This record gives sequence, C-alpha cells and structure tokens, in this order.
Amino acid sequence: MILLATTISGVGSILGAALLSLTAASRAVERMVSFSVGVLLATALLHSLPEAFASGADPRALFGTLLAGLLGFFLLEKISLLRHSHHHEGDGHHHHHGHDREEAGRSGLTILVGDTFHNFADGIVIAAAFLADPKIGIVTALAIAAHEIPQEVGDFIVLLNAGFSKARAFAFNLLSSLAAVAGGLVGYFLLDEMSGWVPYVLVIAASSFLYIAVSDLMPQMQRKPRWRESIVQVVLVAAGIAAIVWVTDGVHDHHGHGEAGHGGAGHAHAHADH
Repeated sequence: MILLATTISGVGSILGAALLSLTAASRAVERMVSFSVGVLLATALLHSLPEAFASGADPRALFGTLLAGLLGFFLLEKISLLRHSHHHEGDGHHHHHGHDREEAGRSGLTILVGDTFHNFADGIVIAAAFLADPKIGIVTALAIAAHEIPQEVGDFIVLLNAGFSKARAFAFNLLSSLAAVAGGLVGYFLLDEMSGWVPYVLVIAASSFLYIAVSDLMPQMQRKPRWRESIVQVVLVAAGIAAIVWVTDGVHDHHGHGEAGHGGAGHAHAHADH
C-alpha cells in the first residue's frame, strides 16, 4: 500500500506537470521561469524549512545543513564550470556562444539533485503516515501529489530552460520521482532510525531550491529590463508563490480537523502536507 501510494503520488504529479508544461509554447516556457522562481522560493521558505524546524531538531544543526547545502550546490556548479572552461580552452568563440546554455544546464543538474532529496523525504513522510493510520496515509499521498504538481511544473520548466529536450526532461523527472518509492521503503523498514533524518533531508532539498532561484533563475530574469516584461515577471513570481501557499494552506486546514481525533498520529500529520 505504501509502495502504491508513493508511486501514484510521485509519478502522478510528474504526469500532471508534464501535461501542463508540454502544452506550453516556447515563449511561455521562458515566461514560466518567473513562475518557477515563485514556486521554488515558496516551497523552500514557506514549506520545507518550516516543516524541518517544526520537527524539534536542533535549529543550529539545521542552519548548518542549510549552509552546507548552499555551499555544496555552489561547488557542484563551480566544478561543472571549471570542467567546461577546460574543455573549451583555445576555442573562445564557441565557449562564449554556448555559455548561456551551459549555465542553464548546471541549474538543471542542481534541480534534479534537490528534487530527488525532496521526493525521498516525501516517501518517508508517506510511510510514517501509513504506519500511523492508513486513512492518514491516503490523504497524505494525495496532498503530496497536489503539492508536487506546481513544483514539478517549475522543475520541468527549469530543465527545458536548461536545454533539456521535453522527452529528456520528462525521463529525468520520472527517475527523480522514484526516489519517493525508495523513501517509502526506507521509511517502512527503518522509520525509528530514519525519522530523525527527515528534517535534514528537507533542509538539503530547500537549499537546492533557494540556490537555483537566487543564483540561476533570477539573474536570467534581469536580462530583459523592460517595464512591461518586468511587470509580467513580478506577477508570475507572485502566482508561483500563491500556488504553493494555496496548496499548503488547504492541506493544513484539512489536517487540522483530523488531527484532534487521531491523537498519536500527530507526528505524521505534522509532515502530511509535504
């Protein structure tokens, strides 16, 4: 049952995101980068980090993990950059020409790493909810799928923007979503030992989303300093934030009613909107 729920939650959200993204024109994809910024910032700052800090883990250790995550993704990008510049030494024209795509390509790698952590945490959360009460587990899996669709659309747009073909972006997102199944299995067999890891996994996922939004996507948005374009960008960032807030608040409200009747299942409820 846990396997089925994690698979439906992970793969279902990818299919929904792909349908939404594939129907968009390429100009819309460019505009959707702004939407992705809102989604990634809101997921990290209003969802994953509050969830991690509400777990009761040591705040200093969580902030240390956030710092390590940000620096880790910076180094990952730096290594990719150094390899790229070495590869194109003596070929200045080609290096300059391909720079934007290469720069975007690194954000594609970062989003996949972060999303895999995020999905793994989702799987553990679904397992915890099922072990508390199968009804809570089903609601949790549905809540996660609903929350993931806007986020996966954001990820999909980042990958397309990074130069991935639509088929490749879909395949990589699908592979990343299978981490939810792995998380479900690990959560089922090792939950007592693993439950303490969940906040740290969430913080690493949040660090990747923050890094991509601030380091890779926002600078791209600054390349078109026209008033009309800027207004569209601000509106789309706000729409991305609103999508995550709406889903997260809706799930919190739903779980708020159920928690009183389930006493001991409160721990699973605390994570259930993720």
